[in-house]
Amino acid sequence: MKHRSNQPVNRVRRLRIALRRRRLLLSSLAILLGSWLLINTLILSSRASAPVDAFLVLGGSISRERHVAELAKQQPETRILISQGSLEPCIWQIFQRQQAPIGQVWLEKCAQSTFDNFYFAIPILREWGVHKVKLITSGTHLTRALYVGKILLGAHGIWVEPDIVEEQGIPGNQESYLKTGVDVTRSLVWAVISQFYWPKCSALTPLADVNINDWLKQGFKCEYQANLNS
Repeated sequence: MKHRSNQPVNRVRRLRIALRRRRLLLSSLAILLGSWLLINTLILSSRASAPVDAFLVLGGSISRERHVAELAKQQPETRILISQGSLEPCIWQIFQRQQAPIGQVWLEKCAQSTFDNFYFAIPILREWGVHKVKLITSGTHLTRALYVGKILLGAHGIWVEPDIVEEQGIPGNQESYLKTGVDVTRSLVWAVISQFYWPKCSALTPLADVNINDWLKQGFKCEYQANLNS
C-alpha cells in the first residue's frame, strides 16, 4: 500500500522536472534567438552604408533587364543575378544593343515565385560574398519583394537597397494581401531553416554562355517593350 501511495507523488515530481527542463530549453532558445537578432541587426546596420556588391533583378518585366544593363555599363565589375527573367536570348540582345558588359551577369531559371527569387538567390549571394544588394523590381511589386527580401537576405546579413523601375503597362507581378501574407509567413520560417540548409539552383547560366546562334535557329519571341526581333 505504501508503494502505491508514492506513485502519484512520483508522477508529480517527474512532471515538475519535465516542465522545468522545457522552460530551461525555451529560455535558452529565446536567449540564442535574441542574441542572433541583435548581432545580425548590428551587422546589417554597418552594411547599410557600404557599397553595393551585387544587383538582384526579379523577373516579371523586361524593363528591369534593360535598366540593369544600363547599370552594368556604369559599374561593370558589379555582379548581376537575374532571377527567372526573360528568355536568355532576349536578355543577351538587350545587353548587346545597349553595349553593356555581360561577363558578370548570371541567369537563374529555378524560381517560380517571389519567395523563390530569394530562396534560390541566398546560396548564390552567399557564395559571392555579397554584403549589400540592389534589388531591382517595379513599384507594383515592391512591397512584397521588399518584405521577403529584407527577411530572407537580412537573415544572412545582406542589406537590401530597392531600385524601382518605371513600367509601361502592367508588369507580370501583381500584388495582393494574400500573396504578401503567405510569402512573409514562409520567409519567417525559411529565415531560420536557411541558416543550416540552402538548396542550390541547378539552372544557373552565365549570360556570356548563351548561344545566340542556336536560339536564332529555334526562333524566339521577346516582350514587345524590348523592341527586339528574333
